[in-house]
Amino acid sequence: MTRSFTLAELAKAVGGVVRGDATVRVRSVNGLDEAGPEDITWISHEKYASRLRFSKAGAVVVDRHYGETPMPALLCDDPSFAIARILAVFAPPAAQPPPGVHPTAVVADSAAIGRNVCIGPHAVVGERVKIGDGCVLHANVFVGDETELGPDCVLWPGVVIRERCRLGKRVVLHPNVTVGADGFGYHYRDGAHHKIPQIGTVEIGDDVEIGASSCIDRAKFGVTRIGTGTKIDNLVQIAHNVEIGPNCIIVAQCGIAGSTRLGRLVVLGGQVGVRDHVTLGDGVRAAACCCISKDFPAGTVVNGIPAVENQQYLREQAQVRRLPETAAMWKELVKRIERLESATNHP
Repeated sequence: MTRSFTLAELAKAVGGVVRGDATVRVRSVNGLDEAGPEDITWISHEKYASRLRFSKAGAVVVDRHYGETPMPALLCDDPSFAIARILAVFAPPAAQPPPGVHPTAVVADSAAIGRNVCIGPHAVVGERVKIGDGCVLHANVFVGDETELGPDCVLWPGVVIRERCRLGKRVVLHPNVTVGADGFGYHYRDGAHHKIPQIGTVEIGDDVEIGASSCIDRAKFGVTRIGTGTKIDNLVQIAHNVEIGPNCIIVAQCGIAGSTRLGRLVVLGGQVGVRDHVTLGDGVRAAACCCISKDFPAGTVVNGIPAVENQQYLREQAQVRRLPETAAMWKELVKRIERLESATNHP
């Protein structure tokens, strides 16, 4: 049965204030155009304000200084963050295996399993593994020998963590994430590619979340490291010996080549490629689809292929858009020069 909450209850949950009838009850969250009388919606930017008067929503979340609204309003400091917290209120509990070890799971006798751990069907836990309190391993998860999981980690179906990797607290790995596969290393000699052994490991900090089918390769030697609080989207490739700082955002289909260093709060848009041995300073932001082939200092916004500072990129693109006009001008200039030369040669 769908739960419902009054605006007063939601205001308490997000630290907001109700303007209008605080007893109005809502059952879900929806967009401005789709919301009905039992939904709450929100306005995070003034460009959407003109659409509010056409909305059928039962309530709206707006900034504390927002003007009158056609329906009761929940006033707060940050509508986008507030709506995220409201979504958490409405979210049903995530499904998980029952506490204990499923009969079909294979857990090594030498593994140390914490309290209130859930291990689902056909999961495999290797020798000398340490699993912290409250961890959840869904169906078909594989945890290799001597790997350590901190408390309250969640590993969704199909996750593979190979040997000797370490996860911090509250790490979430979505379906089919692979941690600790071999880095891509070969040496070409005598007509063949000879594999370079990858003997390092992977360390993932606290509160990291990694999206479905992403891969974090183990180091050739030493550690591939993902910093605390970093969030990684689906289908991301992180190569051997990469070090990603705290609270970074790596969006879908990015590829980060070996031995690259990202500082804290770096943001890579979708499909960004970063070549090997590059260093990006704290707070670097890369636009979608750009290709980063050199170092950039802290705070730089980059764009393009190859990536350059964003203002330079915009200037270059402005010139590119003028190429047809510029080409026509040059053709006319060439014709005029030819006419002048012809007149000089034949007085």
